[in-house]
Amino acid sequence: MIQNTPCVILSGGKSSRMGRDKSLLPFCNYKTLIEYQYRKLSNIFKDVYISSKTNKFDFDCNIIYDKSDISSPMVALNSIFDHLKSDKVFIIAVDTPFVKEDTINILLNQSKQFNITIAKEKNRTHNLCGVFSNTIKVHIEKLLTKNIHKIDNLIDQIGDVKTICISDNEQFTNINIHDDYINATKISNSYI
Repeated sequence: MIQNTPCVILSGGKSSRMGRDKSLLPFCNYKTLIEYQYRKLSNIFKDVYISSKTNKFDFDCNIIYDKSDISSPMVALNSIFDHLKSDKVFIIAVDTPFVKEDTINILLNQSKQFNITIAKEKNRTHNLCGVFSNTIKVHIEKLLTKNIHKIDNLIDQIGDVKTICISDNEQFTNINIHDDYINATKISNSYI
């Protein structure tokens, strides 16, 4: 079933720990990680967008440009809600390519009565894998005026947050450094 909620892949970070733009690394028979994510998520969602500062991509895609030079997911969320008028948006980071469709569907199905619905494993919450309501935009704007950019601060302000425990932790494998990338390429075949 194709989801009508729009999906946005966050790809505007500096990739400072990787030393180069991780979204442009080759991945899983695709020229880039971002293209892999975009194609994969386009099989799940009717509308998929990439949040970025520039058009650095060599394939046809929908881009929502950040309205600030500051690299932060809070800036991205603010730009996303300025651009999209839907009630809810599914947000995922480019560097978590193994999140499964079942997990995405669970998050979407559980999000109806909450402003934020995010994935959680045993000891870690995944703040950039979940459903965000446009009603939180006012909180985002207030935090940005105070130069606060961490999603944790947004979640602390919003009382209406649902965390969904997901038992399969491997799907949240995150690509931050070169060793993470090497590990991700080794396990990618089981997620294709």
